[in-house]
Amino acid sequence: MSIYDSEKMTLADAIHVLRSVEVGSPNATYELTIKTAMPRGSVVPKGRISLPREPKAKPKDKVLVFADGKAAEDARRAGADIVGGAELVEGVASGRIQATLFLSTPTLVKTISQRLGRVLGPRGLMPSERRGTVTDDVAGYIRRLQGTTEWKGDKAGTIRTPIAKLHYPAEDVVKNVRHFINVVRRATGNQSQSTDKDQNSRPVNAITKIVLSSRQGPGIQIADL
Repeated sequence: MSIYDSEKMTLADAIHVLRSVEVGSPNATYELTIKTAMPRGSVVPKGRISLPREPKAKPKDKVLVFADGKAAEDARRAGADIVGGAELVEGVASGRIQATLFLSTPTLVKTISQRLGRVLGPRGLMPSERRGTVTDDVAGYIRRLQGTTEWKGDKAGTIRTPIAKLHYPAEDVVKNVRHFINVVRRATGNQSQSTDKDQNSRPVNAITKIVLSSRQGPGIQIADL
């Protein structure tokens, strides 16, 4: 058990302690853990983010778009990996066609949802108006993906992400941490950004704990966020 397990610190103090522990590993990484409650009817927290200063290279999504006509042409030009209509459904359902991100136009989402809802839904990949992945502007969505990274909680509502390198100036670490937490608050209903009735009726995934850690260092609960 770490001496810090039952102690809370300010973010600035936690950064200092972890940097001291990792003094011989300046390229080590701070990890941020955010625990959220998962009330009945809530969904696993998920979103995309671009940090002020990235701690690692961004992985490239493999994007599949359900679209036809001009929207399909625009999606191809924007860089989608796979584009098509109902003919793709069986391949996706069987696992023969795979992607890390699925988009759909509103006209096709009903066509695909009956067959793919149970396949993609549990994996958090089903196109959704709430997440912005059902849209008439699929090309615009793909272009906005550039420079962003997906974050996602587990089934217990715990979100873990590398947040900064140990050698970053403390102010850069603080900026990354605060930016990420604000994004999570909006996505989990802790900070309203919409007057949409459906958005406001969803259960709030209340943030219960925020912890900063490193590979060799302790997990330190943050008191001032």
